[in-house]
Amino acid sequence: MAKTLIIGGGGFMGGHLARALAQEGEQIDIADNFSRAVRDPFLEEIEATKGVSLIDADILDEATVSLLGDDYAIIYQFAAIIGVRHVMERPYEVLHKNVLIQAKAIEFAKQQKALERFIFSSTSEIYAGSLKYMDMPIPTPEHVPIALTELDHPRTSYMLSKIYGEAMCHQSDLPFTIVRPHNVYGPRMGMVHVLPELIMKARTLPQGARFEVVSVDHRRAFCFIDDAVEILRSLASNPKATGGIFNLGNQEQEMSIGEVAHIILEATGRSDLQMVPLPETPGSPARRCPDMTQTIDLIGCRPMLGLKEGIQRTCKWYTDNVFLGGGVSAI
Repeated sequence: MAKTLIIGGGGFMGGHLARALAQEGEQIDIADNFSRAVRDPFLEEIEATKGVSLIDADILDEATVSLLGDDYAIIYQFAAIIGVRHVMERPYEVLHKNVLIQAKAIEFAKQQKALERFIFSSTSEIYAGSLKYMDMPIPTPEHVPIALTELDHPRTSYMLSKIYGEAMCHQSDLPFTIVRPHNVYGPRMGMVHVLPELIMKARTLPQGARFEVVSVDHRRAFCFIDDAVEILRSLASNPKATGGIFNLGNQEQEMSIGEVAHIILEATGRSDLQMVPLPETPGSPARRCPDMTQTIDLIGCRPMLGLKEGIQRTCKWYTDNVFLGGGVSAI
């Protein structure tokens, strides 16, 4: 049986991917340094599955990398410093470490005896400069020219680290596939993203309080995590995806942040709260939506879950596991 390694597998996307693979009976090693992720019940349940190993391993540490094997057929590379808050507070570390992580992951992948695919998780942030300086189409296809935002802006550090990571894949001689996730959301996505932050506000604010929301007119195309995982798995198993770059998202679920906030208020039963718009987040694109044509044409499936149902599921998970159940990691 082909063996899979998920680097950064303790995080949001990696964890959900691991669960889906484990449910299919695949042999998986989940590697994470647990600097942000935690061994919560979600991961413990996956670890208890036959054929799954959860390994405390830092890809930057040669000693812990030795805990991993050389017989992986598929490697997913999710490890990175992510999240707008982290990027804004420590941009140099984001730029420096993300490139180092990618270099070590590629070096490790080259040591495998029979690697079939190296899947690198890039970002929709790749398109930020093109949106700002060029006549970029929206929904956005993968082939648009890439422009950089200002190098002195902290947010550019994350974008640039991922551009560099994509270039490294192209020059690596590995059988790679690059995915560019667009606003993937769902249970266990941590607390430093727009949806869980709004859910937390809705759950904790007193009666009749101000429900403050930034960038209310900015539009995003949201993709539920289960749909994103299905796309990832389909790309990994399709030989025609080798050497390609693919948007990962749901172009049918584009909505303003203000509209999303209203759905969250409805899902949490907080009609008493008064939504108050706040200024835009500096450097945040006004609109982001992937053109999924290339991905869907290749794999033959498309995201299915509607945004309202996805937000309801996400709100329920956070209610059960955070507000009623004792905390969640800052993934």
